[in-house]
This record gives sequence, C-alpha cells and structure tokens, in this order.
Amino acid sequence: MAKKYNNEDELIQEIHRPTYILNAKLLRQNLELIDNVRTQSGAKILVAFKAFSLWSAFDLLKDQFPTATVSSPNEAQLAYNHLGPNAHAYSPAYTDADFDVFTRCCSHITFNSLNQYEHFRLKCKSADHDISLGIRVNPMFSQVGTDLYNPCMPGSRLGVVAAQLPRTLPEDIEGLHFHALCESGAEDLEKLLAAVESRFENWLGQVKWVNMGGGHLMTRKGYDVEKLISLLKKFADKWKVQVILEPGSAFAWQTGPLVAHVVDIVENSGIKTAVLDVSFACHMPDTLEMPYQPAIRGAQTESQDGWFEYRMGGNSCLSGDFIANYYFPRELNIGDAIVLEDMIHYTTVKTTMFNGVSHPDIAVFDPDAPAGTQYRVLRQYTYADYESRMG
Repeated sequence: MAKKYNNEDELIQEIHRPTYILNAKLLRQNLELIDNVRTQSGAKILVAFKAFSLWSAFDLLKDQFPTATVSSPNEAQLAYNHLGPNAHAYSPAYTDADFDVFTRCCSHITFNSLNQYEHFRLKCKSADHDISLGIRVNPMFSQVGTDLYNPCMPGSRLGVVAAQLPRTLPEDIEGLHFHALCESGAEDLEKLLAAVESRFENWLGQVKWVNMGGGHLMTRKGYDVEKLISLLKKFADKWKVQVILEPGSAFAWQTGPLVAHVVDIVENSGIKTAVLDVSFACHMPDTLEMPYQPAIRGAQTESQDGWFEYRMGGNSCLSGDFIANYYFPRELNIGDAIVLEDMIHYTTVKTTMFNGVSHPDIAVFDPDAPAGTQYRVLRQYTYADYESRMG
C-alpha cells in the first residue's frame, strides 16, 4: 500500500540524501496571495527567474503567472521553452553574440544605458514581432543596508540617473524600469515611489509602462498587502501607466527547506562543529554573502539553559564554510537530519560546483496529493553534471 505522509517531517525522516524540498501547498498559498495583489491592483506581476527557475514546477504557477523576467540568454530561452515568447528582459550588458536570443524570446526589452539602447534598437525593430523597449533608471534612493544587494549605492553601474536622460525620451522608449528594494515592505516602496516621482516626474508622463522591479516581499508575515495594492493603483491612475512588478523571493518565500545530515562532529578549542553533507558556500551562498544565519528546524540561535551548542560546518574546503552558533535540546549524532529552513528562493539558483561538491537533489512534496504521489524528485545531480561544466 502506498504510504501517505501527514506532514513534511514524516517525509524528511526517510530522506538520506541532501535535498531541496519545494512544498507545493505552501507555494500555492503564496501564489494565491500574489494573484490577489495582481487582480486587486491591476499590476502585471512577473516571475523573476533569478530567484526561482525550477521549471519542472512551473505547472503550479504558469496559469496565473505566464510571464517571466529574465536577465541572460539562458533565462530567456528557458522562459521561451516553458512559458512562451512573452518574457521581459533586462541585462546590465547585452552582447552582439547573444542579443538575437532576446529578440526571439522576449516581448519587452529594457536597456541599462542609452548607449545599449542606441546600439540594439534597430535589431529590436527588425524582430518578427513587436518588442516594447524600456530604459532602466536609477532613483539614487534605497534603504537596502548591504551594498552587495543595493542597486542604488554611490557609483552603481545599474540604471540611468535623471541628469543623463534627454528631456524628451526617444519615441520608441515605452517604459521605465527601476529596482531599489530587497526583501522590503510596502512602506519602503512608498518612500521609493516618492523619490522616483520627484526625480523622474518629467519622464513618467511619456511612457506606457513602469516596471518597479523586485524586492516586494508581499508573502512575508506582517507585510502590508493592502498598502501595496493601494500604492500600485494610485501610481497607475496618476501616471496612466501599466505597472509591472517582478518579485523574486515572494513567490517561493518559506516554501521549503534544504535537508542535510550530520556526517561528523569535530571539536577544536572548545568549539564543536557538526560537519554536514552540504556546503554553505556552494549550496547557500547568501548565508555568507549577506551574511545571515538561516533558521534550523528545532534549533535556537540564542543560548538556552541545558541545550547543546554547535557550529554548522559545510563540506567544502573553504575555511569560512560554516555558520555559528546553534543550540539544540539534545546532543547531535552522526546521521541526524539538519533541516535548514526557507532554502528554495535564490538558493536553488545560486548554487555552485566549487570543489566539485555534489549538488543536493531537488524535489517537490505535495501534502494534499494522494498517497504514492506526494513526493517527486525533480533532479538528481551526477558526476556528468560536473564534468560537462569543466570542458
């Protein structure tokens, strides 16, 4: 008889390989909320491939969100193959060698500079379908605290500042694009829009659409969704434009963990490290780049009386491939599962093969599906994947 899993924890006890698990039920809940924002505000909402590009799971979202935002020829081709020829493209640097992929696969193309626009505009005009062109602008305003993720830091290469724009936009520029948020709230968007309207008032009336980029973390608990809807409607009505959003994290926020396992426990200078079969550097790079301390199921990040303290160590040879410190209610043992929460958005896209470290499996768990169909492995990586990248 096919087994029925009542919850994710039951399933995890039977998983013995490193695995990213996308929880389909949680994804559907996010999609419902985002779709409500779309219908209530009138905004067009795109799936940002830079944060979520598990194409085997697109059947869960493509009916509601059939359009992606892409930044590379590979992403453009992926969107074309799995969602159709309607992607919105933006790249800091299009090249002659690759640009034909964008004109074939995309309905909208945004340029990072006026130089890039001038260089490629005729290729867009000669495409076999209409392409709406846009320019990315830099509002020189951001509340993102980490420069690595701040598109508007001083000297940023991303977007055209107001002083560099001609008073009248070229007639084939139909849109403006800006991006200055990172996992931000509606209050941050409100401040950003005030800056955009202040600096770009002259040009907002000249375009048909305005892309407000990503960073709108509307599926986070406590996010003021009604305020977001109000802001989007007010902006669209005021400037008579189609508003576009391309949230990245919001789609896959809190939709599944990375399941790892303790393979060794080492001690040095009184510090115990649980060495895992995954790598923070390879499989969770944002934890080191941001940096941030990911949540571990059943553990605390503050000292607890009677609990046991461990570092979590990755399995690459990078000395800094670890996160400290975690507290567990019991001592860890080799073979224990370590469940790192919220590892679907961005993490699955940004993994590397540094050290030749094997990638975790990628799987989908649907607790509402019938017994025997709840768990599906989308991909298992092998030596061939590593070899094919190295020549």
